[in-house]
Amino acid sequence: MQTISIYFDEAKPFEATNIEYLSGVVGLYFIFSQNTFIEYPFDKSRLLYIGMSERKTNNIRNRLIGHFGGKSKNVGLMNYRKKSPLLFTYINFDILKANWHFRIEDLESYFILSFVEHFGVYPICNNKTGAEIHSSELNVNFKIDWSYFK
Repeated sequence: MQTISIYFDEAKPFEATNIEYLSGVVGLYFIFSQNTFIEYPFDKSRLLYIGMSERKTNNIRNRLIGHFGGKSKNVGLMNYRKKSPLLFTYINFDILKANWHFRIEDLESYFILSFVEHFGVYPICNNKTGAEIHSSELNVNFKIDWSYFK
């Protein structure tokens, strides 16, 4: 099985002007606090939410704008944003397609389940659980740099 290291791009402040350029980008996005650490059971992290856009018509820009404006109704993200500045980063799905032969929904589940393995529970603002990914079906292992959010 091939192992691929996943590193995150530079964080951007969670502001409308930083979200606009993501129109048409499909992938995963990560929203986290600039300075508030969450005490998860195994370790602390600033990561609050892992999300995805599954198609260009519902791209990362649209999803982040929904969270930013409150349209997504994610009360946790809205309240954390009131408390302290939030940041975001993302992974363009096109970059991983050559090595990931499943749906983007499965990739989101893979990342969420990896987070659970490292931190003990789902990210605090994720309201749903990820579907199980059967490791016997995978031909790649992503080594995710969760320390990015420390």
